[in-house]
Amino acid sequence: MKYISLTKKLLIVTLLVTFFMPAAFSQWKNVSDRYQPLPADMDVFYTDDLFNGRAFQAYYAVIRPSGKTRFETAVGNGKRFTPQEYYEREGKPLMVVNTTFFSFETNQNLNMVVKNGKLVAYNVSAVSVKDTDSFYYPTTGAFGISKKQVPDIAWTFTDSSKKHAYALQQHPSVVKGTASKPSLKNLQLKPAARKWKVETAVGGGPVLVQNGMVRVTNTEERKFVTGLLDLHPRTAIGYKPDGSVIILIVAGRMPGIAEGINLKELAELFVSLGCVEALNLDGGGSSCMLINGKETITPSSKGEQRPVPAVLMVR
Repeated sequence: MKYISLTKKLLIVTLLVTFFMPAAFSQWKNVSDRYQPLPADMDVFYTDDLFNGRAFQAYYAVIRPSGKTRFETAVGNGKRFTPQEYYEREGKPLMVVNTTFFSFETNQNLNMVVKNGKLVAYNVSAVSVKDTDSFYYPTTGAFGISKKQVPDIAWTFTDSSKKHAYALQQHPSVVKGTASKPSLKNLQLKPAARKWKVETAVGGGPVLVQNGMVRVTNTEERKFVTGLLDLHPRTAIGYKPDGSVIILIVAGRMPGIAEGINLKELAELFVSLGCVEALNLDGGGSSCMLINGKETITPSSKGEQRPVPAVLMVR
């Protein structure tokens, strides 16, 4: 009994240290020369340093506001394409990166996408509560950018009968109800929610950073509720106070080479890069970032790019 008690105590201490211990941040190398030609307002960085004692590989691109680059989205319109296929279909943009979660069965985006100021995909607005007839109505994290290329991350709700998404800027909302297709009235978001007037946007979740501090809202968004510390390949996006956007991609599921990162560490990594807000996007085998048509990380899905229903592009 004493042995069991001691083992439990050690396990508790280990979990507490893992959760509260600051991440061991990597040293980044500027590898922009690998992906030329690049505009003067963009750089690419890479690391293969150990991260918290694990094999680690990651890239990030920083796009500084200059008026010379712009963000756009592309969707498959009921089909899925690899990032390389989007690159060819969309006229070879500077960058292509995966974004939304999706259904393998229907190819449907499970998060919002805004293209040229119009909603072209919608969030899943109701999540069933296990063993009940009720639903959660979460507000889901999304990244958006205005016509003037001002970035924002917010918790959002979409209604296919509305032209705009609605956004909460200070905190997410989780309401329960029995309607399987809730409206703004069901969510009780007004007056806090406002129309989110963005030119380009992609959803994902959970939000990782708010006001320059770690704030992972996986529970509120009903996204990876019990998966805060799970290691996976990741795609994520954030921005700095000067409006510079950072798109980060982490390799994973390659033991001894690149083991991935958890959501808490991912949030801490964005804080270390100076971001005031950051958002997790679809990861795992979907994680892929192309710069001038060249891969950064090796996709974890047998080294092959996974077809996805939406991408974010930089031109």
